[in-house]
Amino acid sequence: MKIFVRLFLITMLFASCAGKYGKLLKSTNNEAKYKAANEYYDKKQWSKAQELYNSIMSYMRGTPRYETMYYKYAYCAFYQKDYMNAEQLFKTFSDNFPTSQYQEEVSFNRAFCYYKQSPRAELDQTPTQKAMATYQEFVNTYPSSTKVAQANDYIKACMSKLEEKEYLGCKLYYDLGYFKSAHVTFQLLMDDYPESVHTEKYLLYSIEAMYQYSTKSLEEHQVERFNTTKSECDDFENRFPNSALLDKVKNYKLLSDKALISIKEKISKYEQAKEANKS
Repeated sequence: MKIFVRLFLITMLFASCAGKYGKLLKSTNNEAKYKAANEYYDKKQWSKAQELYNSIMSYMRGTPRYETMYYKYAYCAFYQKDYMNAEQLFKTFSDNFPTSQYQEEVSFNRAFCYYKQSPRAELDQTPTQKAMATYQEFVNTYPSSTKVAQANDYIKACMSKLEEKEYLGCKLYYDLGYFKSAHVTFQLLMDDYPESVHTEKYLLYSIEAMYQYSTKSLEEHQVERFNTTKSECDDFENRFPNSALLDKVKNYKLLSDKALISIKEKISKYEQAKEANKS
C-alpha cells in the first residue's frame, strides 16, 4: 500500500511541475521566463531551458544579457547532442558577437559539431571535410590556445577517415576487376597521402593491379606494362627493404620477368618465321 501511495505522490509532483512549466511557457512575464530558463540550465534540464530561451529571444535581443543568453541557448542544443543545430547556433553566436570572451571556446566546439556529424568512411564525407577545415581555421586563429593540440588530433582523425574513403574507392575498382582504374587511383591515393602509414599496402595493390592489367592487355602493349610492373616492384624494394610484403612484390617481379621472356620468345619465333617465308 505504501508503494502505491509513493507512486501517487510522485505522479502528482510531476504533474504539478509540468503544469507550472506549461503556465510559465505561456506567460508574458519574460523576466520570470529568463530566471527559470537559467535555473533549468543550471540543473542541466536542457530541453526546458532551450524552449524558454527561445520564447524570449526577441525580448532579450539588443540587451546586455543577450550574449550570455544566446551562449547558453546554443549549448542547450550541444548538450542534447543536436550537433547540426548546435553548429548553426555557434556560427550565429560568432557572427553576432565577434569580440565575445567565448569566441575561442565556441569556435572549437563548432568544429566539434561537424566532427560528430562525420559518418562512417564509405558515406559522403562533407561533414568530415568541414570539420577539418573548421579545426584548421581554429588553429590558425588561436595558435596559442591550449586546445591546439586537441584540434590537430581531430584534424588527423579527419584526414585518416578521408584517406580511408579514398582507399575504399580504389579497392572497389580492384575488386570489380577494373585494374587500369585501380592502378591509377592507388597512385593518386599515394600522392594525396604521402605520409600514410598504409603506403606499403597501397603500393602493393598498385603493383598487383598493373600486373593484372598487363596480363589482360593486347600483346603490343604488354611489354611496356610488364616493365611498369617491374619498375614499381623495384621502387617498393628500394623504399621498403624490410617490409613483410616484400615476398609478394618479388613474386610479381618474377612473374613479370617470365611474361616478358615469353613475349620475347614469341616475337623471335615470329621474326624467324617471317624470314623463313621470305626465303
